[in-house]
Amino acid sequence: MKKSILHLDLDTFFVSVERLLNSELLKKPVLVGGTGSRGVVAACSYETRKYGVRSGMAMKIARQLCPHAIVIRGNAGTYMKYSNLITDIIRDSVPLFEKTSVDEFYVDLTGMDRFFGNYKFASELRRRIIKESGLPISFGLSQNKIVSKVATGEAKPNNQLKIDYGFEKAFLAPLPIRKIPMIGKVSAQTLIHLGIDRVKLIQEMPVEMLTSVMGKNGQTIWNRANGIDNTPVIPYCERKSISNERTFNLDTIDVQKLRDTLIAMADTLCYQLRLGNKMTGCVSVKIRYSDFQTYNKQIRIPYTSADHILVPAVMELFSKLYERRILVRLIGVKFSHLVGGHYQINLFDDNEKSLNLYKSLDHIRNRFGAGSVMKASTLDVKTVISGRNPFDGEPPILLAHRNQ
Repeated sequence: MKKSILHLDLDTFFVSVERLLNSELLKKPVLVGGTGSRGVVAACSYETRKYGVRSGMAMKIARQLCPHAIVIRGNAGTYMKYSNLITDIIRDSVPLFEKTSVDEFYVDLTGMDRFFGNYKFASELRRRIIKESGLPISFGLSQNKIVSKVATGEAKPNNQLKIDYGFEKAFLAPLPIRKIPMIGKVSAQTLIHLGIDRVKLIQEMPVEMLTSVMGKNGQTIWNRANGIDNTPVIPYCERKSISNERTFNLDTIDVQKLRDTLIAMADTLCYQLRLGNKMTGCVSVKIRYSDFQTYNKQIRIPYTSADHILVPAVMELFSKLYERRILVRLIGVKFSHLVGGHYQINLFDDNEKSLNLYKSLDHIRNRFGAGSVMKASTLDVKTVISGRNPFDGEPPILLAHRNQ
């Protein structure tokens, strides 16, 4: 049976939502993202792209390239509301789909052409999404994920494209190499130095030659350039870790500020563990200095989700890791080696009073929000607070105002 994979991507999603809420933004250059000195562009309208603006670019540079653009900080909650609306429409229409981000989906339509024409079905689904959400969306349809994703990119804005079985190589051949997922700036520069700027040239290369140049990724790049991809549509993948990071607007050497931020991060992650009935067996701390040198340190611990165990572990790692005494750009905390289950009582260190305290605090947070209860030392560290359950099957939320 021939595979049939549909890729759906909401066009300039954050910008489209803002325009839906405010029609005065239509046909105007719009940037959504961080407004601070280190903010990045989370989404940009097509009107800004002719000036060289791209998603992921520093907002400072984007403003220089397009000074007349309207800059919006954005609201992650609003974007998730519309993302969930699209998800519900897709879930109601198809037997198997994968949500890879707030605005991107894969749908496995294999076998459905016995009852419907897959392209006709995909077109009707797209029209329904546009009608019920008011948001523009594009799709690509082919026999695998990679070709469908590239086809969606070629179909944009607000359009659709089908690549018939057997025409994958011919479709990819004339495209620039950066169109292939996995070929980033560094890989592209390596290939361009070899005179390879089009996908067709990769298709004509012996795979052994590409592997010798690109290493273990060479085989994957060669397969994708030839339209070969057997990656299945995965409806849900259990998370193996949760993390929280903070990039400061200004590099800091204030140790107390760093400690308070780490405590706030650890508190949030502990609460999220308990929301998902999870425990962690490994704690990691990350520091990136102003010269972009990045260091990590981790420790294995008995499985737990308790603040009074995890927060001291985080602070101990920070004390060992922070040795350079120079300005810090970013800090982060990660909990990994996750398992299901509730916090196990320690017969010697725990008591009923502390366990009831956790239950009471979590009850207040569940009712009034994650920021309703916090340690006094973390009152000024509000940007890392989150009450979202990271184990609900949804992909991580990209905060439009998050500094990278």
